[in-house]
Amino acid sequence: MTAIDAIDRNILRLLRLNARMSNARLAEEIGLSPSACLRRIKLLEEAGVIRGYTALVDSGSSEDTIAVIINITLERQTEEHLDRFEAAVRKHPEIRECFLMTGGSDYLLRVEVAGAGEFERIHKEILSTLPGVLRIHSSFSIRNVLATRASKQR
Repeated sequence: MTAIDAIDRNILRLLRLNARMSNARLAEEIGLSPSACLRRIKLLEEAGVIRGYTALVDSGSSEDTIAVIINITLERQTEEHLDRFEAAVRKHPEIRECFLMTGGSDYLLRVEVAGAGEFERIHKEILSTLPGVLRIHSSFSIRNVLATRASKQR
């Protein structure tokens, strides 16, 4: 695939907002024929730019859960230590997201909890037992500003 151009970026932007948008509607908004739009989407998929489509599942009403952002610093940043940590994280569905980072911490994790008691359990039973962890820094979110972005733009 050649470089991503402005049309491809526009397709990606619209699919991020609503991946279930019909090809006809997407083509209309982009200004392409449906066949040209579909051809571009297929090329983006084949090139690995679009890796898949997913459902955003509400884990309960937003008042029932709190997102906790956790910065993890490892004792060492060798490939072996990173691999062991990542393999352990994959075993815990409570950890919703895990990002390898640059900067002050090695990983950023996101978990969702009903309250401080549930987070304490996750901290004791999961986070503090992950291999190679030197430091854990957690922050509780107030609200997700972008959580309803797609539904507000329809």
